[in-house]
Amino acid sequence: MTTHFTKEAFDTFEIEGLEQRMDAIRKRIQPVFKQIGQEVSPDLTVHLAEDMYVHIAQHARRKVNPPKDTWMAFSPNKRGYKKHPHFQVGLFDDHLFIWLAYIYELPNKSQYAAKLLDHQELLHALPSDFVVSYDHMKKEAQRIDETGLEQGLVRFRDVKKAEFLVGRHISAEEVSTMSHEDLVKLIRNTYEQLVPIYKKIQ
Repeated sequence: MTTHFTKEAFDTFEIEGLEQRMDAIRKRIQPVFKQIGQEVSPDLTVHLAEDMYVHIAQHARRKVNPPKDTWMAFSPNKRGYKKHPHFQVGLFDDHLFIWLAYIYELPNKSQYAAKLLDHQELLHALPSDFVVSYDHMKKEAQRIDETGLEQGLVRFRDVKKAEFLVGRHISAEEVSTMSHEDLVKLIRNTYEQLVPIYKKIQ
């Protein structure tokens, strides 16, 4: 069984048809998510001093359009993750993303945003290859810079559908050459950088 993301995993998103693409996601991607989850969730549990549960996206609500990306999440809630700050690993066709995510379904979103605005120094202290996004549905992400960051956080606070995600993007080409061990090491390293933010913004 493959335990890393191959070029074939990223090519999954070129498959036409909902059932056909979902079948490929289940065969090519989800077994790797499961393996990552078994290794990374105990680390997060230790770092955060609370149980972190693995959730692998099933895309169950989709009836026609195949998903353009897929992901797994680590959350302190056994039943779900969308209403909680959570950690994600996922794929689009051209990159892997590793996020700390605050998405629009989060209750008290404005309170999280206010804390992030008050502690922007934590974001600026992240390594230079870290990026932010304000919409988990879009591929685009941007480097952390002073003016754009503050505007993005204000929008996250004030706009109901706005989101905030911070982490790393790694190209499909790079990821497909990585061993499982190297991939897990990268995910662990990314989360170690993000854990202080997660804790501070609770």
